[in-house]
Formats: sequence, C-alpha cells, structure tokens
Amino acid sequence: MTMATIGIGSLASRSLAPPRGAAQTQLGSQFTSTAALLQGLNPRNCEVTSSFRSLSRRGLTGVRALMGTSGKQQRVEPGPGQESVWDYPRPPSLQPVPERIRIEFNSKTIADTTRAYRVLETSHPPVYYIPQEDIQMEFVQKAQGSSFCEWKGNATYWTVQVEGREAEKVGWSYENPTAPFRAIKSCIAFYAAPMDACYVGDERAQPQPGGFYGGWITSKVVGPFKGGPGSWGW
Repeated sequence: MTMATIGIGSLASRSLAPPRGAAQTQLGSQFTSTAALLQGLNPRNCEVTSSFRSLSRRGLTGVRALMGTSGKQQRVEPGPGQESVWDYPRPPSLQPVPERIRIEFNSKTIADTTRAYRVLETSHPPVYYIPQEDIQMEFVQKAQGSSFCEWKGNATYWTVQVEGREAEKVGWSYENPTAPFRAIKSCIAFYAAPMDACYVGDERAQPQPGGFYGGWITSKVVGPFKGGPGSWGW
C-alpha cells in the first residue's frame, strides 16, 4: 500500500530536508535523525514501532510544524452510539468484540468470527485480531520479516494467497505478546485496503488512512484519524 499523499520514503527523502536559517544546526540535526529513522522503517509495519517512538521523542520538537497540529485540536465530537478515537487510551487497551468480523479476498471468505478482539489506541481506529481457528489458514502463510511494538512485543507477518492472487505481508500477529495482550496470542490482524472487503457486523469497514497503520474505520468511530498527511506528530 502507498501513502494517500505522502509516502514513508518520500517523507524521509524529500520532506525532511534540514531547514535553513538561524536554527539550522539544531533543527537540522533533528531532521536528519528523523529522516534516517523513517528510512529504516518498513512501511508495512502494523503498529507504532519502538523506532518510530524514538523518532517522536527526539525529533518532534523540530518537526512539529511539518507533522501538523494535534489531532485532538480537530476532534470530532461523537454522536449517539459513536466513539471518538481521542477517548481511546495510550498505552492501548484490549476489548472483546461482540460483532461478527468477516474478511473476503478473491471471492473467498478467509476469516469469519464472533470471537475477535480489538485494540484501541489514542488517534487510531480499532485494530481487529482474529483467532486462527476462525481463519482459513490454507490461504494464509507466514512471511519473512518482523517488527517490534513496545506495547505488544514482536510481530510476525502473514501473506494471503488465494487461487493465484497474493497480498504480501497484509496480516500480523504476536506469538508471544506482553502480559496485557495475552488474549490475542497468535490471533491475526489484517490491513483492510488489500482485502476485497472487511466487515464489522454488517458494515463494510474502510482502511485507516495512509497505509502505514492497520485500523478499520466504521460509522461508529470518529476522528480525525492518525495516518494521513500532517498527522505523523500526533
């Protein structure tokens, strides 16, 4: 997947050029380290990695104008039956999902469950984790590579392949998650965009903007959502 307007690679190579002027030395150093970190990130990463957290801590003061103002300042107030992602916690929380969760790819239902969990984190739409028992695992294979989430641990990636059509590294799981997330051990979450359709209940979910994060957006969740242009500092 590519970023909606600005990709990780282009952000690192073009947008994070050191600024000119009196503050060039100080801010230039921050911009350079930020660009290096971004170039080292896999744009398919599922979560906020320790590298990106480090980027935020060390470079945020220098790139605040570039990254955009706080999304909380643009908060959309939720209506009846809705949730605001700005009411979600950080560190994130884990909740069981009462709705039926389904995923379709290449005319096949590759996942169908009423036992999913969702991870809720400030500024992000929910990420849904599905037990492998409710996934058609003949269509899902482990992929190379991994990443580290400071909240959940080391992530394993998964590729979906159905009758000759393949979507590489579109799923991820935690085989040995941290204690607060033990309930999602070996459960797999999927990016919505590469799938033909993802459903929460009867509603078709939309992907979190930008292509970097893996949240699903429904009418029950309001933002603004992290991931799009100008939101990297949130």
